[in-house]
Amino acid sequence: MTLLYTPFKIFHYQAKLNSLPASNKEILAPVHIRIKPTNACNHNCNYCAYRNDSLQLGQNMSVKDYIPEKKMMEIIHDIIDMKVQAVTFSGGGEPFFYKHLLPVVKLLSKSDVKFASLTNGALLNGELAEIFAHNASWLRVSMDGWDGDSYARYRGVKKDAFSKLLNNLENFNKLNGNCLIGVSVIIDKENASHIYELINKLKNVGVKSVKVSPCVVSNKGIENNHYHKPIFDQVRVEVDKALSDLSEQEFEIFDAYHELDSKFEKDYNWCPFLQVLPVIGADLNIYPCQDKAYNLDTGVIGSIKNTSFKEFWFSDKNKFFKIDPSQHCNHHCVANSKNKNILEYLNADKDHLCFV
Repeated sequence: MTLLYTPFKIFHYQAKLNSLPASNKEILAPVHIRIKPTNACNHNCNYCAYRNDSLQLGQNMSVKDYIPEKKMMEIIHDIIDMKVQAVTFSGGGEPFFYKHLLPVVKLLSKSDVKFASLTNGALLNGELAEIFAHNASWLRVSMDGWDGDSYARYRGVKKDAFSKLLNNLENFNKLNGNCLIGVSVIIDKENASHIYELINKLKNVGVKSVKVSPCVVSNKGIENNHYHKPIFDQVRVEVDKALSDLSEQEFEIFDAYHELDSKFEKDYNWCPFLQVLPVIGADLNIYPCQDKAYNLDTGVIGSIKNTSFKEFWFSDKNKFFKIDPSQHCNHHCVANSKNKNILEYLNADKDHLCFV
C-alpha cells in the first residue's frame, strides 16, 4: 500500500527544493497552497484552536472575514497559471460554509490543479458533494464525539448531527467517485476510551482513512504532554487494538498520537516549508503555515489585498526569510520535522555527496 501520510513527499520536487535557500535568486511557485475561504463556521467546537484564547493560533482572527468571490477567482486563476500542484481548503471556519465554494471547485475541476478540503462534513451533500466525489483528491472530516450526545457536547449542535454526518459519509461513498474520504479524530480526555468504537463506526460507513491525533491545549510542548499523560496509556490500548483489528488494504489508520515535543522545539532560523505550502487567509494575508495563521505579530509574510497572489509571490524573495522559527515559532508546528529533513538535505556537503 502506498503512503498517504509521509514527510518525504517534497523530495519528489527537486527543482523546488534547490530553489529554497536565500542564496538562490530563483523563485518557484509553491507546490501546495492552503486557502482559508471563510472564518465563519456552522459548528462551535469546544477545542477549536482558532478560538482558544490560550493558543497563539488565530489570535487576530475575525469570524467576519471571507474572501470575496471576485478575489477568490483571481487567486484560483493565478494558481492555475503558476502551475501550483495542489490546493487544500481549510479553516478558520468551515470551507463548505463558504457560499462561493461551488464555482471555485468547478473551475479547479477543469484545470490540472488537484484539490482537497478539510470539513466538518455537515454540508457534504448535493452538487458540492458530487463535484468533490468525482474531481477532488481527498476530503478529511474532523471528528471527536462517538455518538449523538458526545458529538453535540463537543460541537454545540443538535443530537441528531452525528447520525446525519455518518449518513453523509455513507452517501458520499456511494457516489463511487475517486475522492478518498478520510477522518481526523482529535483525542482528548473525554473521548479517550471511545477511540476504537469510533474508528469501527467510521469503517462501517465506508471511510477509507482515519488519522488519530492529540488535541493541542497549550503553546508549550511540555504542557500538552502533561495534559495527555493521564490518558496516554489508555489511548494507546484503543489505537493499538484498532490497528490490529481494523487495518487492512482498503482502510488505513494513521497513528499520530504521540508526545508533542518534536513539534515545538526549533533550532533553525529560516523556514523552508513556507515556500512549499503557504496559507492564504480569509483576511487576504499570506501566512507561512496553518500554525501561524491569523497571528499578525509574527506570522504574516505579506498581504494580497491590493495585489494579485502571483505578483506577490514572485516579488522580492527576502520576504520569505523574515520569520525566524527559533525566535518566532516556539509553539506547535506541523512542518517542523519536514523542515528538519529539508535543511539536512540542503546542508549536505557537496564534496561528499557521492559517499553514500
